[in-house]
Amino acid sequence: MAAQGDDRVITRRKLIVALGASALADPLAVFAQPANLRRVAFLYFASRQSALESRRYERFLQGMRDLGYTDGKNYELVARFADSLSERLPGLVEEIVRMKVNVIVATGTPVVAALRRSGGAIPVVMTVGADPVGEGYAASLARPGGNFTGLATGNAELFAKHVELLKTALPKLSRLAILWNPANDSHPARLKQVQAIAQKAGLRDVRLSARTAVEIEHGFAAMTRERAQALVVLNDSFFVQQMRQIAALSEKQRLPSLYGAIEYADAGGLLGYGQNILDNFQRAAIYVDKILKGAKPGELPIEQPTRVSLAINLKTARAIGFAVPQELILRADKVIE
Repeated sequence: MAAQGDDRVITRRKLIVALGASALADPLAVFAQPANLRRVAFLYFASRQSALESRRYERFLQGMRDLGYTDGKNYELVARFADSLSERLPGLVEEIVRMKVNVIVATGTPVVAALRRSGGAIPVVMTVGADPVGEGYAASLARPGGNFTGLATGNAELFAKHVELLKTALPKLSRLAILWNPANDSHPARLKQVQAIAQKAGLRDVRLSARTAVEIEHGFAAMTRERAQALVVLNDSFFVQQMRQIAALSEKQRLPSLYGAIEYADAGGLLGYGQNILDNFQRAAIYVDKILKGAKPGELPIEQPTRVSLAINLKTARAIGFAVPQELILRADKVIE
């Protein structure tokens, strides 16, 4: 068990090696650190490769550096990756708790849910909390109570905007596919919200669930059979890991698609609308800093998105033979030519 867990330890000192040679640091390096250093755990639902390629891990590290933290000098960083396998999370949580970390940075709704089920009291900083109050992690956004705080990512207003954008892009849209992950505890509620919004807009929804790469392929095959005209992808750590697969399948089927984060357009998706998730990872370091300095997580307000952006990939539009309305191009914050 120890050997399996150790190979997912990344220390800051070895990140350059991981980036340059696709190799991890010495798995025992974390235990060689001075015993009096405060420990910060980074628990990521998807794969190590996804965390590195998406730059989410690096942006958190950058946030720590900006606040004067150096791994191995004034704090000790431990990273664990669940490889998008929910069944791995209880063991990873147990391992992190045994290490007596001071704070846990949690990425992905399944990670947050696993930490909550563990019943531990270690402070948890969420990087992408979907609905902390509705899901029971916080009493309120202003004063969460308990040991969870951090950053929230989504609300019904954003989902309504997703449907509006697709209706603007496709005025004759009538069948909307929704890709969701049943392994994500927040997705059933989000799915119902999107369904209600789609129905209000006069759209028939095609619900497609996927928790593996193969299931994503099957989902796209079903979209073809159901004659879906556009796709909304619900935010999910596993879908971030598979963004390029989703974008490639959307392009292959000439299906206009929208994801709830602008990074999707960078990966080849047609439209990305939402907050800059990378900023959340950098801002998570601010919460870690405050907690390490004595702040109680239950007294730190949970941040909601204050700015959302629209990104459009015109390369993808040309590849699928789709003419993006000038109205959308003028509204875009980022246009990929």
